[in-house]
Amino acid sequence: MKPSQHYVQLNSTNSSLIVDCQNRTPAILYWGKLLSEQTSAQMLSLLSTRQEAKCSLVVEAPISLSPLLGQGFTGAPGLELNNHDYGWSVGGDLVNIIQPDEQNVCFESIDELRHIKVVHTLSLHKDTDVLTASTKVVNLSEQSLAVNWCAAPTITLPDQMNKIMSFEGRWSNEFQCHSLDLFLGSFVRENRKGKTSHDNFPGMVMHNNFTHEQAGECYGFHIGWSGNHKMRAELLPEGRSYVQLGELLMPGEVELAPNESYESPILYAAYSDKGFSGLSHCFHQFVRRELLSEKLSQKPRPIHYNTWEGIYFDHDVDTLKSLANKVAGLGAERFVLDDGWFKGRRGDFAGLGDWVVDKEIYPDGLSPIIDHVNQQGMEFGLWFEPEMVNPDSDLYRAHPDWVLATIGNEQLNFRNQLVLDLTRTEVVEYLFHAIDDILTEYPKIVYIKWDMNRDINHAGNALGKPAIHQQTKALYQLIDRIKNKHAHVEIESCSSGGARVDYGVLAHTDRVWTSDSNDALDRLSIQRGCSFFFPSEVMGAHIGPRECHITGRIVSMEMRAAVAFFGHMGLEMDPRELTELECEQLTAIIALHKKHRQLIHSGKLLRLNNDGDSINFGLINEAKSQALFAYNSVKETKRTTPPKYRFVGLDAEKTYQLSLVWPTQLKEYSPSVLSIIDQQKFTGAALMQMGKQLPVLFPQSSLIFELNAVSS
Repeated sequence: MKPSQHYVQLNSTNSSLIVDCQNRTPAILYWGKLLSEQTSAQMLSLLSTRQEAKCSLVVEAPISLSPLLGQGFTGAPGLELNNHDYGWSVGGDLVNIIQPDEQNVCFESIDELRHIKVVHTLSLHKDTDVLTASTKVVNLSEQSLAVNWCAAPTITLPDQMNKIMSFEGRWSNEFQCHSLDLFLGSFVRENRKGKTSHDNFPGMVMHNNFTHEQAGECYGFHIGWSGNHKMRAELLPEGRSYVQLGELLMPGEVELAPNESYESPILYAAYSDKGFSGLSHCFHQFVRRELLSEKLSQKPRPIHYNTWEGIYFDHDVDTLKSLANKVAGLGAERFVLDDGWFKGRRGDFAGLGDWVVDKEIYPDGLSPIIDHVNQQGMEFGLWFEPEMVNPDSDLYRAHPDWVLATIGNEQLNFRNQLVLDLTRTEVVEYLFHAIDDILTEYPKIVYIKWDMNRDINHAGNALGKPAIHQQTKALYQLIDRIKNKHAHVEIESCSSGGARVDYGVLAHTDRVWTSDSNDALDRLSIQRGCSFFFPSEVMGAHIGPRECHITGRIVSMEMRAAVAFFGHMGLEMDPRELTELECEQLTAIIALHKKHRQLIHSGKLLRLNNDGDSINFGLINEAKSQALFAYNSVKETKRTTPPKYRFVGLDAEKTYQLSLVWPTQLKEYSPSVLSIIDQQKFTGAALMQMGKQLPVLFPQSSLIFELNAVSS
């Protein structure tokens, strides 16, 4: 029997969501700014009344939480199912509403003819304003049911949302923001790389022409899944529009036996009427409160030293000890031994899969270097790439059938490695015990950099079936199993940089490697794009070599340090090449980061609007009593002098002392405003409304300002 409840309303601190339950299946009527108590769902429904248009349906098919072909919907259906009967035309009726409180609801719909149940679960988190939502399909029939597509709940959009911002890129240039107008038809991005991908981050932002960083309405969407995905934003001919995200399934990848179910990955979405930075604040607070472990949140994020761009595969115990001495003196707090420590690993052509310490390089095992690192006051971390195997390895020679492949098709070459089939129990057991053995033998390893360096091009398992869905689930389970046994070990998600950065993997790990590019200029736009969904403390950000190994560009130490300063900071270089001045600069910026680490890793991010010449942003604490702001000049201004720098997000009534804290020495053509205003006091209103004149600097320069509220 259909529930008597006509509407369901969820409220968070700043937003309301109303679901219309009057049709056969539930549909979102309203999602946006928090409604007053006097505003009823019935009012909004009346205001939304649509008439029969010329040469059109008398009553339009609803954009329900799962728009259905069986309801006559001619946009993209939320479900694509198939069996030997009428499963493809599933319709269904709402039979049950479970609403325990004002933040959570579950809708159950059943198609009695086709014996298919659909469950939509929505939660509007009170303090962060983030909506989490998923769709589950249950096969109630006596025959198998193929799930070809099961989107997370479809979200209808207000008609003023006419622009799409997506995030695209490539290796070493991830998270590039790209905006375009919503057009008649579908904007679709699909990823078949078998991991989140460098190319198509599974998220988008819907906004309008008036939205900018500090004001205006916008909606953010992210599917928390580390495998294949599909996103769609569609404008229908009658003017309605919606967003739909889900896991992209290969043909035959998910088939449900009787009483089996499939649940979509979680959709994470948020609404803001305070611009893009306000939207990011919702997501950042959600990550901090819901995804990251409480134990991790209570511990300062240590300054990393990673060996990769310092020595690559050229491992030597004495060399590593000298590196540890050097970086400990600079202020590093964690030493991560990257690729090259295990059996037969002299390059990327051999050894993957043989996770035992190479005794030719480490005759006494890893203990001498771990002990030495600890004696220097640093933690020790180790690199693994568990999902991969080199054909030139003992593992592959013993088990060539343990890799993902498709019969009759030659494997494509990719970094001399193949992908292990995690849908095989014996493969997962081997990997767990291989990693567990290392962590058990060396209990002082407190960190794993978990890498994944190739796409999955032939994603067939031992049964000849597409494997990405099960492969991704098995990865999560393997990581959890390791962390459950070794609770002191933190894990970083790396995939040739930012190819596996999403809420799905972050729910099981502690940090992401944002990009393989340590070029400060590249990093500015990469970190800016990533910051739409991810807070600074999870974004690995390292100061790279003087000459970037990927771009060949030479950027000053001052700027390289300033850019890494605003993430989970680290070093990745050969410190033996540093000049005395560079050592002094590194020591100073690391000390400065430690001083402000709590603010950097907990503050509210305030991105400034992009002027095309510089990338600027700030972080402010909840009380608006302390802030850091960065000015990063990328190219020369088009005028004689740059424009004013207008601080944002301050308390207009407070008085702030303004200090330039980086760099320690300025290189100026002539004396500028910086020497005049340093340590001076200004009201928040003056700093926000008048702004500060910027100095004339060389391009590729960075300034960091500290603001502290003082008594007026």
